[in-house]
Amino acid sequence: MKIAIPLDENKTNVCSVLSRAPFFLFWEDGKETVMVNPAAQAQSGAGIQAAQYLVDNKVTVLITPRCGQNAASVLTAAKVKIYKSLNTAAADDVTACREGKLEEMTHFHGGFHGRV
Repeated sequence: MKIAIPLDENKTNVCSVLSRAPFFLFWEDGKETVMVNPAAQAQSGAGIQAAQYLVDNKVTVLITPRCGQNAASVLTAAKVKIYKSLNTAAADDVTACREGKLEEMTHFHGGFHGRV
């Protein structure tokens, strides 16, 4: 399982916005890697670009507070499971996910289309 979580500028806390999060935490087999989100500064289509970045990085699970429909469509087509974040600290969400305590996300918003 390879987990991704959008991160705030502090590289520790979960970011409330998936597509324009400054960083992503990737967790796999106990190893954590923090990477810059290349879609964060996109002029348009940030949700789709962020989702494709996660797919290209072979993520199997995304944990996020919310997700737009366009990003969700890319992720679900790639069979990425999307779970609702419950914690401020990304590390706590990783633990909760591994323990089966997170709820799968079923509601996706229409997107912000340039408005954050």
